[in-house]
Amino acid sequence: MTHDIVIKDGLIVDGTGSAPYAGDVAIDGDTITQVGKVEGQGTKTIQAEGKAITPGFVDLHTHFDAQAGWDPFLTPVSWHGVTTALFGNCGVTFAPCKPADRDFLAGMMETVEDIPKNAILTGLPWDWESYGEYLDSIEKLHPAINITGMVGHCASRFYVMGERSITDNATDDEIEQIAALVGKSVAEGAIGFSTNRLPGHTLPDGRSIPGTFAEPKELVAISEQVGKHGGIVQSVLNYGKLDEELSIVRAQAKAAGTRALFSAPYTPSNNGDISAYDSAVESMQAEGLDINALTLPRSGGFLSGLRTDMLMFSSPAWTELRRKSFDERLAVIRDAEQRQKLIDEAKEMPNTDRMTANMYWLGSDDRPNYTKQASESLKALAEAANEHPAETWLRYMLNSNGEAFFHMRFFNMQLDALPAFMKEEFVLPGIGDAGAHVSQIMDSGWTSFMLAHWVRDKQAFTLEEAVRKLTSAQARVVGFADRGALAAGMKADVNVIDMDRVAERQPQLVHDFPGNAPRLIQKAVGYQATICNGSVILENDEHTGERSGRILRNPNV
Repeated sequence: MTHDIVIKDGLIVDGTGSAPYAGDVAIDGDTITQVGKVEGQGTKTIQAEGKAITPGFVDLHTHFDAQAGWDPFLTPVSWHGVTTALFGNCGVTFAPCKPADRDFLAGMMETVEDIPKNAILTGLPWDWESYGEYLDSIEKLHPAINITGMVGHCASRFYVMGERSITDNATDDEIEQIAALVGKSVAEGAIGFSTNRLPGHTLPDGRSIPGTFAEPKELVAISEQVGKHGGIVQSVLNYGKLDEELSIVRAQAKAAGTRALFSAPYTPSNNGDISAYDSAVESMQAEGLDINALTLPRSGGFLSGLRTDMLMFSSPAWTELRRKSFDERLAVIRDAEQRQKLIDEAKEMPNTDRMTANMYWLGSDDRPNYTKQASESLKALAEAANEHPAETWLRYMLNSNGEAFFHMRFFNMQLDALPAFMKEEFVLPGIGDAGAHVSQIMDSGWTSFMLAHWVRDKQAFTLEEAVRKLTSAQARVVGFADRGALAAGMKADVNVIDMDRVAERQPQLVHDFPGNAPRLIQKAVGYQATICNGSVILENDEHTGERSGRILRNPNV
């Protein structure tokens, strides 16, 4: 018998958590047809000797809502084994949208997620009003990987309430309208609903985005409508009011009767639990609620360097430096007099020690180092050299011709606590924020980091458990029973990975967004092949040009 693709002689890590075993995988069309010993030949044969064969990874926290319009390859995540990406997180989406409201939604996405407004307005077709029409529009662009989306609270609330949605409580009638609109969006294919309660996520005028302060009764009413169509509820919390916020998650989960998902930067417990979330989650689980959380498997943070605008200070000389092109910036810091002016102004700035204690050079090797200890911080480097941290930062820029990056950690800074936290059953790795914060942050290689650091280097996770957390455990949250595992009858989303080599590469700044806008990217090594719906989309770490992804709509409608 001849199959379309046969992957031969690999180590099968099937995504269920079962022990790996030697074997083959056969694929016909978009479906896995055989796993184990495959006798037939393949029209295409992938020799995987010594490589791990895994399901394609699922990324439950991306913001590709805009980028899908002009980058069908959905980079960077498609370089890192991801075959299914969930977007529409954090309450910010482009649908539902009245034609007159496009500018408002684009401006909101720019300030919340650092996606250039001009790129959004010119790079998307904007040929929709409803959420279902938005999915239809993105589907026409033929993405390389699978996309599934949630409808956002901000767009839905603004659609009903207009300008009042930013500052006012919704009336009972408006709550009914918002809930009905969200329910309609989920019925049209949205996988669920997302909301954002973090006050720091603001509009261009500085006001918090619509829905930030919505009353619990509004969220409950919306969740009831979401649950009628089997959708999930996703939340970004106000972490300064954790107990109160988790009680709202409980109310939403209970009203929806489905699955709840929230972003969970590691927060230590003060009562002996592994994390500050544990007691509330255990209580919810005891009520039969399906609660799930995402945390980045390393520290998350900004990238400070001469190529980004995340420069160190806001004094006049540093502000002027920020306005210049990269080549002009490099010329400034090479000039001794101008460099000294930057240093002198930096010495007058407050909070330098606190800031630089959380900044770490990513190194000059091909693989960035995200796991340095406090003794290797920018603050420590400066003290060892008897310099001000600005002098040290500038010295690293000079020595690298402006290519160095310092990682400015701002969450999950307690690296040693992450394995125990991620091993909790309700916690999954994620929050890479791919497609967002495009010129500030590059955390999208987290899948490769998980395998390279926590599995291979530290052996904190077995390969089978890490792969389960990257595949079937994530697919379960969004309700895709036909993806996330290697078995006959499952969709053929598959990776072939060299576990001896897999790793992130150094971040790079490129100008490939509409209008030549900049963004950070990060490639990977170690991916012999990535297959999406039966087509090889990545081979030896490079895209093949195949675009076999699909829009995965709510399977419950």
